[in-house]
Parts: sequence; structure tokens; C-alpha cells
Amino acid sequence: MRDFDTPLPIDAVLGDLAAALRAGPNVVLVAPPGAGKTTRVPLALLDEPWAAGGKLIILEPRRLAARGAAGRMAQTLGERVGDTVGLRVRLGSKIGPKTRIEVVTEGVFARMILDDPALDGIAAVLFDEFHERSLDADFGLALALDAQGGLREDLRILVMSATLDGARVAKLLGAPVIESQGRAYRVETRYRGRDPLKRIEDQVTEAVQQALNEQSGSLLVFLPGQGEIRRVEERLRERVRDPAVEIAPLYGALDQAEQDRAVLPAPAGRRKIVLATSIAETSLTIEGVRVVVDSGLARVPVYEPDIGVTRLETRRVSRAAADQRRGRAGRTEPGVCYRLWEEAGTGALEAFARPEILSADLAPLLLDCAAWGVADPTSLAFLDQPPAPALKEARALLLNLGALADDGRITADGRALQALPLPPRLARMVVVAARFGQARAAAELAALLVERGLGGDATDLAERAERFGRERGGRAADMRRLAEGWARLAEKASPPGCDATGSIGFLLALAYPDRIARLRAAGSGQYLLANGRGAALEPTQRLAREPWIVVADMTGMAQQARILGGAAIGEDEVLRQAAEGLASFGLEERTETVFDRNARALRARAVRRYGAISLSERPLAVEATSENAAILAIGVATLGIGLLPWTKAQQQLRERTAFLRQAAIGTEGENPWPDLSDAGLAAEPELWLAPHIEGRTSLAAIAPADLDAALASLLPWDLKRRLDAEAPTHFAAPTGSHLAVDYAAEAGPTISVRVQELYGLAQHPSLAAGRVPLVLELLSPAHRPIQVTRDLPGFWRGSWAAVKADMKGRYPRHLWPDDPAAALPTTRAKPRGT
Repeated sequence: MRDFDTPLPIDAVLGDLAAALRAGPNVVLVAPPGAGKTTRVPLALLDEPWAAGGKLIILEPRRLAARGAAGRMAQTLGERVGDTVGLRVRLGSKIGPKTRIEVVTEGVFARMILDDPALDGIAAVLFDEFHERSLDADFGLALALDAQGGLREDLRILVMSATLDGARVAKLLGAPVIESQGRAYRVETRYRGRDPLKRIEDQVTEAVQQALNEQSGSLLVFLPGQGEIRRVEERLRERVRDPAVEIAPLYGALDQAEQDRAVLPAPAGRRKIVLATSIAETSLTIEGVRVVVDSGLARVPVYEPDIGVTRLETRRVSRAAADQRRGRAGRTEPGVCYRLWEEAGTGALEAFARPEILSADLAPLLLDCAAWGVADPTSLAFLDQPPAPALKEARALLLNLGALADDGRITADGRALQALPLPPRLARMVVVAARFGQARAAAELAALLVERGLGGDATDLAERAERFGRERGGRAADMRRLAEGWARLAEKASPPGCDATGSIGFLLALAYPDRIARLRAAGSGQYLLANGRGAALEPTQRLAREPWIVVADMTGMAQQARILGGAAIGEDEVLRQAAEGLASFGLEERTETVFDRNARALRARAVRRYGAISLSERPLAVEATSENAAILAIGVATLGIGLLPWTKAQQQLRERTAFLRQAAIGTEGENPWPDLSDAGLAAEPELWLAPHIEGRTSLAAIAPADLDAALASLLPWDLKRRLDAEAPTHFAAPTGSHLAVDYAAEAGPTISVRVQELYGLAQHPSLAAGRVPLVLELLSPAHRPIQVTRDLPGFWRGSWAAVKADMKGRYPRHLWPDDPAAALPTTRAKPRGT
């Protein structure tokens, strides 16, 4: 085991760790920030017997962390990076013949194991900072475990983390957990609170100024993203006049030299304010920092299946991340952490960050799994299984790109896409562009889209591409070299067949054919995408004047997203892509019939479309088909069932049916009576109305006879017979009068009848097979209401005497018997002289 000049806490467990890896292939190491796990562990394991002649691969979540870790380990050995310790990242590698330790980013490792599933020559894979739970780390671990189980029983896997549910990971790996203490000085935490009415940049600036006045040493300030960093930088440069204070931004899109400047310690007698994203949370020590200012916010990628894009969303950090940030103040000496929230709010933070696999675009994962030979990713050992809805979306995209067969196996086209270290859409753009001799241009466009900040931040990607072509910085040069490699791979998979030129928009459409968009109205900035979504640009932007564009990046609601990046495309280029089969949608000419709400009628037209975008149309006569009848029925229902020409009899039939449907609740098991209410009929008009209005083209053309037939289809013969028996249209009074029953009355089915016509009736009339009493509105001889009752015998026995006395005085010529239940009913007054 190698000796180290300066002891760190991790050194105390290195012996236990080495013994565990001798005893078994997998181990979980939990060690807080500052313990030294990133740089001590790989060096300590180099001389283990199982590592003889093999390499150790250590995964880091970011390029900055990977470069820092490789540099510190090389320095410990008194060597340069590229000797014993090498570095392999997207924008360059330093690997030599003597390299035994390779520090790689998580995405690079995924490509390594896909290219070489047996990991020949590799003795161990070390997953550092696994608690960040990136999709690449989860996928890399799943593949490493799969390779270990089927190809490399001798492969060692070590998962290392600062804040992690070690037991859960250990269960997945079948491994022991070794814990190390950290080396952290005391950190005082001060809560400043947060004013929701003030911009976060202003509050962070105030906190930084306070910390500068109250504390000594350099400051590390955590902000959610590049925009906030730049705005805080501007404010601080205006307000901090001390020449001994240096302000240094730190985020992923910076050139390596600028990142190194931020990480290096401040010169003697000077102080530094490092404005950083979450890139500085782990695997990185900035010498001299003893003050942390934490906004409590982070920018995280969130995939939106509705619009098919991954957007960055600002969210509260987890408690684990907040603790990590706070710990940066105590790495080299006692420090202070200023938090921009209330102390009570800490308990409301999520315990850990949400794993990226639960909210990411899974198309790259699914394609890589297919290349691995696994059609169903859930069969791999993931700590959290990929969600089924996201897998379904990913599978649909890859099928559309021709990358997967129907059974989930990778196709030849899919292998060409998977060979490029790009998302499937961008890989498809480069591979297809190679056929036209434009692989280089497409690859450089892909570089713009995957490496944030290249070519500026203009919405118009043509502007960014032009500026990228003029950039001479190290990062731009590295990305151009990388793009050249992608272009060569694409040309090998898809040799050029012809020379053709196309705009930036034409190339972009090869990746996003479903996001070709047409301007809705001049000057509006509103676009309709081929996939049917809506998206918008600020009308003042130059790109918003283009009649056709391709959208590469957007955010917001699915029906009206905000366009963040795109390029103009000519209509001739859209037609060319469709005609040559390069797009998701071919040109389609079809007859469409729609319901015109204003005219309350069907309109037919011949339409030429690209996806949801109408290119041209001409009116046609509406054909008498069942499909058109269904469109009319649904259209009328959306306007309102009450607009149909119901007759009084039809309306009463609906009311009678509604009465029996209500009366049957709880008495007949499954209710046999159909729902003929407006809401019930509006639910499925294509089933009950459409068959009886075939040939009709408007609401006005629908006749009551059509509705008779439609209602009859809803009431079979047996129910119609029950309807007439249990809910008759009229009540036959003892006098022989037939009185209409009002089934829409508020009190329930009701008749209005002169009281004399009910003499002799000793039993109250009822409906619904005797279950519901008929409401009787009893009238005087002058047809004025005198009583409403649901119990006629009770009325005869009770209040009849008082009613009789009153009525006898008012209508002396009419009969008012003492016992009306035994009297003869009548419609006449007493004969004269009686």
C-alpha cells in the first residue's frame, strides 16, 4: 500500500477497504467530503494482487472534477497527468503507455463499456460521488454489474459517496459497507431568510457584501445557473471596489483556463469570490475558501414528454446537497455558511436529490441498452428502475428514427446512431447529413447543441453556428476536433452518395422533423409545429419573421412553449425532406371533414399536409358517410344537446326515463334505464345519434323524426313497455279525465286536478310500480291550488274538513261531502234547486 505524506481520515479505513476487495468483488464506501476518498483510494489499491497488470477506472460526474482528481493524484506521485494517472474526458484525453489509473467522466465510461463489454485490461471500476445519481452513473453501474455477472467475475466494483443510503446500494451490489469519518472543521451556519419579492441575484449580492465585511478569507457562492452568476458578477463589480478582491465565475460552459483560474487559491494578501453552480459541491477543493453563501437553488434537467425536450428547471436543493455546500466552508479551516432561507425551511428540503433516471429523456439509455443486447432496460440492475411512461416515449422515438425494430432489437441504422456519442436525434442528423456530404456541418451543429455556451446564446442557431466558426478559444477548437471525429464515424456508416447543400434549418430538421414549424400569422411570433404543438418567439426577434423554422430547444407548456433555439428553413427544403423520406412525416393529401361551430354545419376540404401543418386546401362537397355523421353528432353535442329539435313528446319521454332511472337506484342492481339527460347524451353522440343522421350536413338539417329513431334505439321494446306502465304520460282520474303528468316538476312527477274529480279515491296513486307516489296538486273549482299532497287518504282524514269549510263558503254550488273517499267523483256543479 502506498504511503502518503499528509494523513487524511480515509487512510484509517484503507486497510479495511483493501481486505474487503480481496474477499469479494464489490464494496460500498461512504466517506464525507474532505475525507480524501477521491484521490487516496485509487492510489492505495494500485498495488493490490487482483489489480496486477490491470487498470483502475475512476468515474467522476464532471470534467472539472475529473481534471482536478487526476491532477492531484499525479502530483502526489510526483508525475504529470498521462503517466501513471491518466485522464479521459470528452474534450481531450491524456493517456500514456504507463497509465494504470484512468479518471473518466461518467458518460465516457458508458461509451467505454459499450465498446468493450468485457472491459479487457481493467481490474476495477470506482464510481465516485455516486450520490449525485446521474443517469450515466446509474447506467454505467448497471452495465458493470451485468458484465461482472456474465463476463468478468474478477472485476472489482467500488461505489463511493459522501452522502448516500449505503445499505440500499450495498443490497444492489451484494456488498459490505465501509464508512470513514470526514476531516471537516467547525462551520457556523447563519440563516438570512429569503424575500420572495426580491430577485435572488440582489439578495445573494447583499449576502456576499455582508460576508466580505464580517469574515476573512475567500468566498464560495452557490447560484443555480450561468445567468444568475453573470448578473451577480455584474452587481459585485459595481459595488466591490477593493482591488484585493477577485471575482471568478465557475460553471461548466467556461473554458478550462477560466475554470482553473476560479479553482486556484487566491494569491497571498488577496481574497477571491467564486460564483459557482452545483459543479463546486463535490470532488473539488478551492483553497482559501472559508465562507459559503448558499442561494439554496440548483438547476436540474427535467424531461417533458409532452414536448419531447429536456429543460433546465430551478429547484430547491436537497438537504444532502445543502450539507455538501455548507461543508465546503470547513475543508481547510473553521468557516461560516450563510443560507438564504429560514432555519425552519431546512427540514422541508428533500433528503436527497431525485435520481436523474426518474425524470430524464430515456431514448439514449434505451438505444444503448439495445446495443448491449437488452431490449428491456428493467431487466438490468438499476438502483431505481426507469419509469414505464418515459420508456414508452423513448421507444416511440427510436422506432420513428428507425433505430429499433418492433421487437426492441437494434437495427443497422440504430447501430450507426449508437456509434456516435450523441443523443439519438443529433446522431441521426449527422449520419443522414453524411449522405449529402454535409457530415462536418451537421457535426459542428451537434457540437453547438451539446456543449452549452459555444457560439453565444442567440436563439437563432444560424447566428451561433457562424460565431462558433470564428471562435478561436481552446474549448471551441476542442469541440471542432471532436466534431471532425463524429463526421468521420458518420461517413464510415453512411458514405456520401451525392453533394448537396442545405441550410442550418435543413440539417436541424434531420434531427427534429417533428418540430418543423410554420408561422401562424405574420408578426405574431406564434408557430404551429408539425407534431401539433404550439410554440412562440418574441415577435421582436429576427427569427420570428421567418415563415418556416425548425425548433431545437423550447420550454413551457406543451400547447404554447417558448422557443429557446431554432433556425430558419425554406418551404422547398421541407418539401424536399418529405419527398425524399428524410422526415417523420411524408406529404399527405387527404379529405378532411370538420364541424364548423359558427355555421353549425360540416365543412369538407381536400388538404395537403406536412404533419399537423396545412400546406394547401380546397373546399369539397360533404359526403354522406357514417364517419361524417359521427363528426356532425359530436360537433352538435359540443354546442349543446338542448339545441336539437326536440318535440314536447320527446322531451317528456326523456323526463319519464330520467324519473325511472332515478327511482331504480338501489332497487334493481345494475340500472337498466339509459341516461337521456343532456350530459348523458353528450357523452357518446357518435353511438346513438350518428346512425340516424347519416346524410345530414348541419344541425338545421336534423329533424324530429331523426330523434324519434335515435331515442327508440336507446329504449328497447321491453323498457318501452315498462316505461308506459310505470311512467305513463297521463293519469286517468276517477271521472275519466286524462291528466298530463309533469315529470319535470321540482317536487317530482305531478298532476294538477280539481279535487272533486278525485272523490271516491281511497288509495293514493303511484308510479314506478308503486315505489313513488304521484304528487297531487289539488285545485278548486276555479282551478286555483288548495293543497299539494303525496297522501290523499291522509288528506281526506285530516285537513279536508278545514278545506271543505272554506271551499263550501266560496263555491256553494259545488259538492263538498263530509266523506269524500266514499263520494262520487264529478266534473259538474250541483243541479239547480239541490
